[in-house]
Amino acid sequence: MLLDFEQPIAALEGKLSEMKKLASESQVDVTDAVLALEEKIKSLKKETYANLTRWQRVQLSRHTERPYTLDYIKGLSPTFVELHGDRNVKDDKAMVGGFGELDGETVMFIGQQKGRNTKERQFRNFGMANPEGYRKALRLMKLAEKFNKPIITLIDTPGAFPGLEAEERGQGEAIARNLKEMFMLKVPVICVIIGEGASGGALGIGIGDRVFMLENSWYSVISPENCSTILWRSWDYKEQSAEALKLTAKDMLGNKLVDGIIKEPLGGAHVDPEKMMKTLKKKLQETLEELNALSSEERIMQRIEKFSAMGVVEE
Repeated sequence: MLLDFEQPIAALEGKLSEMKKLASESQVDVTDAVLALEEKIKSLKKETYANLTRWQRVQLSRHTERPYTLDYIKGLSPTFVELHGDRNVKDDKAMVGGFGELDGETVMFIGQQKGRNTKERQFRNFGMANPEGYRKALRLMKLAEKFNKPIITLIDTPGAFPGLEAEERGQGEAIARNLKEMFMLKVPVICVIIGEGASGGALGIGIGDRVFMLENSWYSVISPENCSTILWRSWDYKEQSAEALKLTAKDMLGNKLVDGIIKEPLGGAHVDPEKMMKTLKKKLQETLEELNALSSEERIMQRIEKFSAMGVVEE
């Protein structure tokens, strides 16, 4: 999948490939030309990805080759054991979770899971959880608290499922319950937005001692397309909506709504998933060590104070 702003880079990479092929077939020494073109590509990449618009960041967050929740979980913890069901309605496939290990420490992983092809997307409901998904997440959080295990949530959803049946089963109540309960969890809670962080769907597992965003993720009350539809009755103004919403990781950190940005490989997490995994793992290990040094009472009070201060303006 090639995004529009990546076309100039792809064109140069195509020329580089042709040049190397020509050199191989004709035995002509083009080493200097190859090095110069490689340097030009590297420079263009740095310039392009350093100056992305907010809408372009949104596009990168949705890249079909980008690692999803289960990719990260299995990369971080090969011993991961998935747990199922909310013990009330059913097992929501859009929300996944279970125990795993992080550098020898048992942790509870929870997150939304998208699909890579049409069949998987339907199976996972495009990463949009129903009420039973949020109740499942809460059940797993309480289980982690019972056994005194830290919780790591990985957020990647276009929003909670907006269907009539979801509302009938109490979508709003399920998310609200999660918000209340997550404030009072006695164990460390780390939340990471790895892709899309839309509305209450993201907030339902987004209350933590530390909230981080990957460099090319976004976090907002509404998606640019839906914002454009409401304001202009058309999706044609999604780029303007993205700019107005100020939904990038840099924007969120500037507004003190998240605690940090986790850098991605040049070009996005999908370019080098292994490097992205190592970077994320290191950040999680450092943060867990920091949070484990605090008492549960200190963590709860800091959590409450942090979120209570959001949106407050002093003149």
